Amino acid sequence: MKECVLVAGGAGYIGTHTTVELIEAGYDVVIADNLSNSEMRAVEGVRQITGRDIPFVQVDCDDKNALAAVFDAYEFGSVIHFAASKAVGESVEKPLLYYRNNILSLLNMLELMHEKGVRNIVFSSSCTVYGQPDTLPVTEQTPRQSATSPYGNTKQICEDILRDTTAAYPELYGIALRYFNPIGAHPSALIGELPKGVPGNLVPFITQTAAGIRPCLNVFGDDYDTPDGSAVRDYIDVVDLARAHVVAVSRMIERKSKANYEFFNIGTGEGRSVLELVAAFEKATGVKVPHKIVGRRAGDIEKIWADTTFANRELGWKAERPIEETLASAWAWEKRLRGL
Repeated sequence: MKECVLVAGGAGYIGTHTTVELIEAGYDVVIADNLSNSEMRAVEGVRQITGRDIPFVQVDCDDKNALAAVFDAYEFGSVIHFAASKAVGESVEKPLLYYRNNILSLLNMLELMHEKGVRNIVFSSSCTVYGQPDTLPVTEQTPRQSATSPYGNTKQICEDILRDTTAAYPELYGIALRYFNPIGAHPSALIGELPKGVPGNLVPFITQTAAGIRPCLNVFGDDYDTPDGSAVRDYIDVVDLARAHVVAVSRMIERKSKANYEFFNIGTGEGRSVLELVAAFEKATGVKVPHKIVGRRAGDIEKIWADTTFANRELGWKAERPIEETLASAWAWEKRLRGL
């Protein structure tokens, strides 16, 4: 019998891509999502790519009774937990929403896993747990600094909850994947990033501007201590990132974990500035992106990129897709969305 994985938040950007990779690796999947920041057409895209009628349950992970019904209706031995609010800027404006949603959903999931005997969880963490690090690139041994946003703080708190829970219940295994900045879309252009309203992330803003939906891309700050003054991030292809989740789930199922709780940096190991990414998009697609410099955005850090040596060695995983290909895939997805 195939192992089944519950993907909570599985209709979202990373969730859909991870579901495709899980299916292709031979797993069964159940998607649970409240569709607060995603759409059913994303699930349909996954079904189209995989040729499978993947079960979907519309459920809010903040509602423990509703989530318990999913545990009762389906048999799964592992969970990938994406269900969370995820915009740094919005979290500064709406901290209570972020603390309630991001922490409660994980607490409910872990309580139910403990009660129902589900053993493995991959937690969707973030490089925001490092705050603005003193030294770069960041390794897994880099000390976590005070988070610069409520979003980043919820990821720190959730990591601590996972660490303490796996310590208390030795039958539970957890892996936190600290993502850097996911970008791009599936090569089929059937799924991709689907922001509701004004995009909070850079690449959808670039593609929407290139498509003429937005008049201009705002670049938040050109006075950072970086080569061109714009903020620097480690941009990782979403399919590469999705593959890391499959490897993490398999590691726990196959009992290859070195400890009950582990965490890994999932990035490329290369920092690129916002302006460099805009230039790379223009080069990859031949489309100009009108942009202007505006003030810094609250909660943003200046620069961060990963040292992925540990993840490469321990997980046998590494990012492979070239940046030009990733940006071209994001543009192909945007064009398909807009019928261009």
